[in-house]
Amino acid sequence: QVQFVESGGDLVQAGGSLRLSCAASGSTFSVNAMAWYRQSPGKQRELVARIAANRITNYADSVKGRFTISRDNAENTVYLQMNNLKPEDTAVYYCNKFPSTILWGQGTQVTVSS
Repeated sequence: QVQFVESGGDLVQAGGSLRLSCAASGSTFSVNAMAWYRQSPGKQRELVARIAANRITNYADSVKGRFTISRDNAENTVYLQMNNLKPEDTAVYYCNKFPSTILWGQGTQVTVSS
């Protein structure tokens, strides 16, 4: 069973940056597409960015040019570099496979103040 442990969330001002990390368990990490998702209060969880096993990346339109997803297969870790943060980026951020499994971690809270 794969488990995900997210970290790196914080309270930042608009225009600031954060780097999120996600440690994933399991021996098949390197062959799986991975993704970051986020959920704001009262909204459905949404896909933010994904990275394939061959490192091809895709981003939601709302974060293109500001967020960068990357992975370290040796460490079973996926990252999300977030720059020029906006108040609308405030959410709990989760990582998971893409497509997602039913097993979610606790997430990490990102709060962007205006």
